[in-house]
Amino acid sequence: MLQIRRQEGTTSESQAPSASSLLEGGLADTEVGRVYSQIFDAVVDRRLLPGTKLTEATLCTIFECSRATVRAALAALEHDKIVVIEPNRGAFIWKPTAKQTRDVFELRRDLEALILKKLISYPDLPERLAGLYELVEREQLAFEQGDRISWLRLSNAFHVMLARCAGNDELTELMHTLCARTTLIIAYHDTPGEQACSFYEHKEILDKLSQGDADGAHLAMHHHLSDCEHRMSEAGDGSAADPWLALSVKR
Repeated sequence: MLQIRRQEGTTSESQAPSASSLLEGGLADTEVGRVYSQIFDAVVDRRLLPGTKLTEATLCTIFECSRATVRAALAALEHDKIVVIEPNRGAFIWKPTAKQTRDVFELRRDLEALILKKLISYPDLPERLAGLYELVEREQLAFEQGDRISWLRLSNAFHVMLARCAGNDELTELMHTLCARTTLIIAYHDTPGEQACSFYEHKEILDKLSQGDADGAHLAMHHHLSDCEHRMSEAGDGSAADPWLALSVKR
């Protein structure tokens, strides 16, 4: 039987954009895209935790759609390494190994460094970053108000939007998926109540960029990501959420 894990400070209506809304194109505005997006968002919101089994019959009932739609959505999620499909067992939310954890954070550091390098070369960088300062303010407000879902979404959005400021759509898409995988890693390893991302560190990164301090920005980002990685305990508890509750569907 699946265990239920509730999020502290969850509000009925989140005050932040869902993770799936940060990218356009692809499966958007299709039935497959609808199922994909809601599962993806539940992962980023930490309503679906690593190891959760997603049965086709349950998902068909939740989303009132066909098995073909569910299978296509799960296949897309598997392609993006959010879901693992095991022969004769079914689909599960990806649960990271120790090596995968190290590899994902290493890639995050490399990609974020590339993004900062691109950004620091733009003469209009302060204008590009203006919206991100507002996002960080909203992130802090959500944290102080106990709106955990909005806070998690905005923490994730910071890194995706920073990549978007660099002007490379492929890089933004890669960061989008990589942030979701990082969220799963943190959800698996973190102890309850610990921060996923620090808005103070986000603001420091923006300040260094705005000042044209390339070395300072890289150091702040490296410290920020390393902090996230080192904060995790050695093993998660593997608890799984009830998909009916995680996807906010009434039976």
